[in-house]
Amino acid sequence: MLKALGKNIAVLKGLGLILAGYLRLVRFTSRVTYDPPDMPERLLAQGPIVAALWHGQHLMVPFAKPAAMPFAVLISRHRDGEINASACRNFDIIPTRGSGGRPDQSERKGGAGGLRALIRFLSDGVSVCMTADVPKVARIAGAGIITLARLSQKPIVPIAVISKRHHIFDSWDRATIGLPFSHLVIAMGEPITVARDLDEAQLETIRKELENQLDLLHERAYQRVGAIDPGCDLRTGPRS
Repeated sequence: MLKALGKNIAVLKGLGLILAGYLRLVRFTSRVTYDPPDMPERLLAQGPIVAALWHGQHLMVPFAKPAAMPFAVLISRHRDGEINASACRNFDIIPTRGSGGRPDQSERKGGAGGLRALIRFLSDGVSVCMTADVPKVARIAGAGIITLARLSQKPIVPIAVISKRHHIFDSWDRATIGLPFSHLVIAMGEPITVARDLDEAQLETIRKELENQLDLLHERAYQRVGAIDPGCDLRTGPRS
């Protein structure tokens, strides 16, 4: 019975509505700090961007969207993704269904189609949000988001949305969701541009730069709220 309900699209959409309502409660009851203070204005001034975040923050995406910025997001084709897609629609965020993965799985999982859709959005002036991690490998930036920025010629802007009070899920990415009556820090890093004519070594340098910026952004934001990043040890070894 429960398994059947979990496959019912109407049920999943209803759960998405509940999630959207919960996120509005978190936002309404929390003190919000932008880092930098004029972050919404800066994002709008950039024009269409590729907003990058670590996968563990995918539930917090709506908080990063300036009200006046058209926004689309890539969401997994997995049935659970319908919950996130439904929630995003309630924040005027356009969900595009597709997944990352190995190159030989890209067409089957919808990653190639998702990438093409995101490029179209960017060319139409709609900013897009994409998790930077290699699928199922937390906090290792993959080539997909670099490819998107290279093909679209739009800048990557690292984003972090941190809540002092949060619930940590038992997942591969240690995903978090903010709790009500907390302190939210919504932070952005420096834009990263990807020229069309870069070679493999130069693209790898940019990939490492994105990885490093996202790590430092999370560290800075968690320090501001006085909490510890639950995913700080997911990637072993020194920063590149």
